Amino acid sequence: MGIQSMQWGEWIELDGQYEVYHRIRKDRLERKPDLVMVLPPSVRVHDGDDEPARIGGGAAGAIELVHELAEYLSRRYPTSFQVTRHIPSTSLVNYPVGWGGAPPVKSVHVVPLQDEFELPLPLPLNAGETEDMVQQGVEAMRIAALLIQDDLAVMVEGTNGGYYFQAGAILVGGFWRMVDKIGKRLDEIHISGHVPQYEEKLQVSLERFFRRMTVDKPVVRNNYFVQISPPASSVPSVDPDELAWGANVMGPEETYGGIKGSSGGFMVDSLNSKPVVLPQTLRLRTERQTLRRLPRSGAVVFTIRTYLVPVEELAREPEVAARFASAVRSWPEGVKEYKGEHRYSEVLLKYLDEMAEEESERGRREGRGQPETKPYPF
Repeated sequence: MGIQSMQWGEWIELDGQYEVYHRIRKDRLERKPDLVMVLPPSVRVHDGDDEPARIGGGAAGAIELVHELAEYLSRRYPTSFQVTRHIPSTSLVNYPVGWGGAPPVKSVHVVPLQDEFELPLPLPLNAGETEDMVQQGVEAMRIAALLIQDDLAVMVEGTNGGYYFQAGAILVGGFWRMVDKIGKRLDEIHISGHVPQYEEKLQVSLERFFRRMTVDKPVVRNNYFVQISPPASSVPSVDPDELAWGANVMGPEETYGGIKGSSGGFMVDSLNSKPVVLPQTLRLRTERQTLRRLPRSGAVVFTIRTYLVPVEELAREPEVAARFASAVRSWPEGVKEYKGEHRYSEVLLKYLDEMAEEESERGRREGRGQPETKPYPF
């Protein structure tokens, strides 16, 4: 699974592209408000189960999540996020307090954006989740999605022990849509996405990990793909590299068939015409995913932060070209298919080999010898 322990100070990372990402994410939400979804409580029947599974809705986790983000961001990045709190009163006696016993957060002011978000109140103590809370949950997820650069997924445990995707804000998924995954159980999401070796090696351990995950043990993992972005254009665009949706390969988002959640291995008739594959159009698309359990609702939250780096920029880093090429050549067949390797590998490897040879030649001229080739860290 590639999971590592996460320090709390590393839960949400911000960088110099914060405002760029915010513009993309805000534009996405304005044009496609259904990119934020919260499901009500439900009942599911699965083959082989003795009785139907009852699944809590996603609103409780969504509302708790936006309050956790407000508390965290205002402490971790105090010059960028400032909160105001509810005035203590008897009307709040049945509501949970904020961190350190403070009154719950009322609003968040985002200094770089000069924007303010009014948070829904946290759910009252001992309150059961009902269907009329869904709209509060949707607003909570919308705010959470605009506060940070990460996409968000809230998983809720059913009475059968399975975890279900019950709320989320997937604004920059790139190659998958939330509408194709929402409401599904964890194993259904991975199997329908054709994740390599999931059923053979990962399913049992991942399900066990979710059930045993505690509030105080957050984790982080990373993965990567190669994306083919459109050639540079003189036409202005809020998202020229297609961070949000890879239409250059996938075709229109609205008509996508929902076959898989990666950049490769799709049925031919679901794809756009052949994209232009050049070193200039190739991007390394990496995801930093964190996973933690919320203390009140018990929901498990994924944050998914996507980084898009031009391959030409990456290959200029010392020793990276050779290591990247070595990694691509080492992919098993299932991983090659999943990552769509057949679409770009010839161009990518030729370019990386040339860059590695140029670096090696410079080293020989300067008396540094042959650079050491290591497995690529991604």
